[in-house]
Amino acid sequence: MSLWIVRGADENDLETIIAIEARAFGTASWGAESLRSGITAPYVTALVAHESEGPVEGFALWRRLGEEGEILSIAVDAPARGRGMAKALLAEIIVAAEALRLAALFLEVDAGNAPALALYRKAHFADVGRRKRYYRNGADALVLRRAI
Repeated sequence: MSLWIVRGADENDLETIIAIEARAFGTASWGAESLRSGITAPYVTALVAHESEGPVEGFALWRRLGEEGEILSIAVDAPARGRGMAKALLAEIIVAAEALRLAALFLEVDAGNAPALALYRKAHFADVGRRKRYYRNGADALVLRRAI
């Protein structure tokens, strides 16, 4: 298993985040402008991950909303998938939520995304709702919650 370095993103990471997100989500991508404005929105934290001195291969966006947090996106480039990077990014968010003494974390995930669902369920996220045809491609989203 690789040892991932997770750090706060800076403006130099923006174009890499946009490219990873586009490759990871295809037609469901937020798009460059939405990402640019989303990353700079109040209470949003952007994280990136890479291996040792390697390039950034994944990112996570989350935000604090009062006493709760919302995971907006986690994406990993194809060559780095299945090696624990998404797990490392998620763990960093959970640690930050604990430090902020948040009550819970929420997220939406494509109901058909088996790898993401497995990741979140192993991290003790539970189903709390379903949003029919939530994504542009018509896929449903599951709403998940994890108590902190």
